[in-house]
Amino acid sequence: MSEPKRTIHIVDDDEAIRQSVGFLLRKAGHDVDTHSSGTAFLKIATREMRGCALLDVRMPDIDGLEVQARLAQQGILIPVIMLTGHGDVTLAVRAVKAGAIEFLEKPFERSALLHAIDEALDQAGRNARGHLAAAEAVVRLAALTTRERDVLDGMVLGRPNKLIAFDLGIATRTVEVHRANLMEKLSARSLSDVLRIAFNAGLGETEPA
Repeated sequence: MSEPKRTIHIVDDDEAIRQSVGFLLRKAGHDVDTHSSGTAFLKIATREMRGCALLDVRMPDIDGLEVQARLAQQGILIPVIMLTGHGDVTLAVRAVKAGAIEFLEKPFERSALLHAIDEALDQAGRNARGHLAAAEAVVRLAALTTRERDVLDGMVLGRPNKLIAFDLGIATRTVEVHRANLMEKLSARSLSDVLRIAFNAGLGETEPA
């Protein structure tokens, strides 16, 4: 199965910027989509989107920082590069703290933009691999029985078999059998394999009450 196409999304209300940056990036071999507003971009943004986004900080509808925040709220992991013509250091700090890969001041150097794009696409690749690992882990866990999931929950908490057995009101030997079965279903050769799959699926992200 091939990886989804990685596209660079230019989000800027300035048509001249969209055209000039789009031309530069297409010439460098990238797939490019342009959007005249943050609202327009958010309408087409999905979690399956691959690539990166160039966001103008100051736009008339919603600014780049708000677009960045809404992407995060929706779980859309596309890397962001912020563009500004105002050299606002405060906005730069806010953007980077919120996860922006880079903050470029207009007019920016061609080499600086292409370097930032390369970094963003590298980040996009890591995000995609993490997303696929999580999806695969969830599918694997779906094959477990309810009792096997109970035993797995205890393993994630670091509990020994005897304590898991006590918590579930079953024999230690029964826990051992469930543990062996779930490891086989998960194709796990060790406890570390089991934990990696569990953590990829989001287990253990919150502390027990």
